[in-house]
Amino acid sequence: MGWLSKIFKGSSHNVSDGRCDWRYGTDMLENHPSTSFDSWSEIEDIDHAIALSLSEEDKGKTFIDSEPQLEEDEQFARALQESLNVESPKQRQSRNDSDATNGYGHGNENIYQPLSFPYSTSIRNCAGCNTEIGHGRFLSRLSATWHPECFRCHGCSQPIYDYEFSMSGSSPYHKACYKESYLPKCDVCKHFIPTNAIGLIEYRAHPFWSQKYCPSHEHDGTHRCCSCERMESRDARCVSLNDGRSLCMECLDSAIMDTDECQPLFVDIQDFYEGLNMKVTQPIPLLLVDRQALNEALDGERHGYHHMPETRGLCLSEEQTISTVLRRPRIGAGNRAIGMRTEPYKLTRHCEVTAILILHGFPRLLTGSILAHELMHAWLRLNGFRNLRQDVEEGICQVLASMWLESQILSMSDHSGAATSSSVSTSTPSRQGGHSPFELKLGVFFKHQIASDISMVYGNGFRTGHEAVLKFGLQMTLDHIRETGNFPY
Repeated sequence: MGWLSKIFKGSSHNVSDGRCDWRYGTDMLENHPSTSFDSWSEIEDIDHAIALSLSEEDKGKTFIDSEPQLEEDEQFARALQESLNVESPKQRQSRNDSDATNGYGHGNENIYQPLSFPYSTSIRNCAGCNTEIGHGRFLSRLSATWHPECFRCHGCSQPIYDYEFSMSGSSPYHKACYKESYLPKCDVCKHFIPTNAIGLIEYRAHPFWSQKYCPSHEHDGTHRCCSCERMESRDARCVSLNDGRSLCMECLDSAIMDTDECQPLFVDIQDFYEGLNMKVTQPIPLLLVDRQALNEALDGERHGYHHMPETRGLCLSEEQTISTVLRRPRIGAGNRAIGMRTEPYKLTRHCEVTAILILHGFPRLLTGSILAHELMHAWLRLNGFRNLRQDVEEGICQVLASMWLESQILSMSDHSGAATSSSVSTSTPSRQGGHSPFELKLGVFFKHQIASDISMVYGNGFRTGHEAVLKFGLQMTLDHIRETGNFPY
């Protein structure tokens, strides 16, 4: 036994645990050798000890023949053989250097092969499957120990073998899965929204539709619907009207394109006014026009205030000749509206109002709300409301537009999926028949636009008028305006 004592004298068998170095959300996994000798000199000591034992046998020393002692010698011999099979640090380092040249290491969005893991030398349970790890390979991550196949992505449920991973709360993710789950995508180009110059994700969002898009699309020629104001995605179609406006296909579904098509809607709105005890007694021409004709009429009108970003309707008091749209355009090559026919219309002054002009191409609900607004201007002039303050006149006109939209929204909600009753509008809601869910949401959007307008005239005027009508009723509010020129408080 003396030679065996010499063999193991001073030798060491070190086992190091795998560890996870966490820095700023990136998991860095280091690769450690499972076993190591302090130096190659220990092997020389073993060889020397074996030589000494052989020389003692030659000198006739006593042999150990007992069976128990032989079994003990065999056990020590097996331990010796296992220790000799362990790679040296130099050999392990050389192999690791070779692996590094074949694709291991840190890279952007690369998938890495499983790293070599140290062997466990104590009893420990896997945080994933809660079974004993034993002497197999293991991971030490997130203050716990795991089987390599049990440390899985919360997104795709596959093991995470990558060099880096991301965290959301206490859940690990592949970097690609985390990006897919949490980073915003542009609703226009469908790509991930890029970071700005200081590394932050910056995007634009529509306050009503919750549409997110890259800031660059506001300047790169991306179409925006002139009705719902949504940016058009790359895979969506839109129609270009002859005056430069764009209309999405959903808004086009209920769009009113010419003067004749708008007449039933005009009758419905007049009936709405009559139901409020505000009948318009004078016949008023209604004309649908393009943008150029509306702007020319606006230049020739001496009365009225127009502070919207774009004038979409006009109540005229002057005699003019207006170019009105007689035939709706058709959709031609490149989704462009073509074939629109116009005709000059001579306006003659018979009363305080000569005509109401509405910009063509808007959906039924938006056309109706503009028409309800302009008809209120006409009603005020025909009923002797003179020289009203700007915010009072535009404010009460917006109140009537919002009230008409509210009546349409309630009607569509009550009769969704059912036949239209006789008390509901007789005009055709859309060319496909019936009200689409989008048209209902579109009505809510137009009502939201009126209520959230930030302008002093239209926005503040509407909110003050709306509060007055809620508190005193429409008729008392109008009587107070006639007497004082202000909203009641």
